Amino acid sequence: MKQTQRFKRVGVAITKTKKPISKTTESINDDSIIRTGHLPKSVTVKIKSKSSPKAKIAPSVPISPDPSFENMTILPHHFFQIDALDLAPRLLGKFLRRDDVVLQITEVEAYRPNDSACHGRFGITARTAPVFGPGGLAYVYLCYGLHTMLNVVADKEGVGAAVLIRSCAPVSGLKTIQQRRAQLTEKPVLLTGPGKVGQALGISTEWSNHPLYMPGGLEILDGPKPEKILIGPRVGIEYALPEHVNALWRFAIAGTPWISAPKNTLMPQ
Repeated sequence: MKQTQRFKRVGVAITKTKKPISKTTESINDDSIIRTGHLPKSVTVKIKSKSSPKAKIAPSVPISPDPSFENMTILPHHFFQIDALDLAPRLLGKFLRRDDVVLQITEVEAYRPNDSACHGRFGITARTAPVFGPGGLAYVYLCYGLHTMLNVVADKEGVGAAVLIRSCAPVSGLKTIQQRRAQLTEKPVLLTGPGKVGQALGISTEWSNHPLYMPGGLEILDGPKPEKILIGPRVGIEYALPEHVNALWRFAIAGTPWISAPKNTLMPQ
């Protein structure tokens, strides 16, 4: 597989999104076009934020000082049913919500079919069955039997592809996040790493197959588009084929401190 760079530099200013995903076709690069198709009406949810003292948190991307989630929409399931390599950068800036915790996605990795680093390479097993579901479901597994890793299933049912959520920035529910992480800090170490994200959300492998496009439980809400994105090789996949080890399938928001190590392998797209 040739290593290709599939994305152009994003230079669009971030605006507060209040409307469902547009039905227009967005061009990503010369040989890859995301077709969103005719999406169903997005579900509008109201998120009640508990009144608590504001914490000084390092920003992820420039957003309004007091972001309101009252009119934020849950992303429809068709949003996720595209190639994992196209879905990954589109998830940056979106919001994960469970209970009073809201996290903004700042770093992801794409895992595709026929990818020697993807769990789908084992075929359908009791553990990997969720990754072969339709895009928009959660795929949660344990790494080394300790760390809960949250993935967003991508593409159509039966393909076997997903996007790993590597890092997030806290937006709401900081106290709950700190309690779940057993770490009283407001620094990026709180959420920079996939196991930390899973722990902060308080999820387990029982959340596999959970629809992230349905209200209640764990949801992905629409959010601002980053102005600039960093790309680089994925982390911890030395066992894979060289072409997949070197593939630039890791994506992160440029300019945020909420990115996991190593950072020196990331570069502007």
